[in-house]
Amino acid sequence: MDFFQKVKSQYDIILASQSPRRKALMEQTGIPFRVLSRPVPESFPDEMSPDKVVLFLCHEKSRGFETELKKKNVTVITADTIVVDRDMILNKPADGEEAFQMLTRLSGKGHDVLTGVCIRHQKQTVLFFEKTRVYFRPLQKEEILYYIDHYKPLDKAGAYGIQEWIGQVGIRKIEGSYLNVVGLPVERVYRELRKLLG
Repeated sequence: MDFFQKVKSQYDIILASQSPRRKALMEQTGIPFRVLSRPVPESFPDEMSPDKVVLFLCHEKSRGFETELKKKNVTVITADTIVVDRDMILNKPADGEEAFQMLTRLSGKGHDVLTGVCIRHQKQTVLFFEKTRVYFRPLQKEEILYYIDHYKPLDKAGAYGIQEWIGQVGIRKIEGSYLNVVGLPVERVYRELRKLLG
């Protein structure tokens, strides 16, 4: 029995995320899964470093699935993505004005995108994060306003989606995984699932 047949017949993999982007990325692995999300407060201690923040948040998200995890065949995947500019975490903007401030801050320089992933199966927990460096060219005010008006990026950390218009016209290079910036480091997730379940 190959890995994909084994997963389909023996495991119930839950992607615990409301993000349509993470769902679409997970579908590309070919691994059968279902989506089940529960709201979790996204708060963390102020003194926590960005790499610890993403690990803390994705692990906290998994705590909402303790009932499911009591079943031997259940595997839960949670993830959290943050944008970091010089140690300042840029969360999802509250409104268009804050989105404008964030994109103005990111314009013309590099920043880091971190995605933390927590995979839990029975008593095992796999916790990791991936970091990608993203470089924006200098953005014009009218470009930022056009993007905010047409794409409404209030549901995205750092107020942008790399797969959208602003990523296509405004990002001059990246160092690391592109899919990590979209919201899920698929290659690493796939590799960890094969180690855990294969």
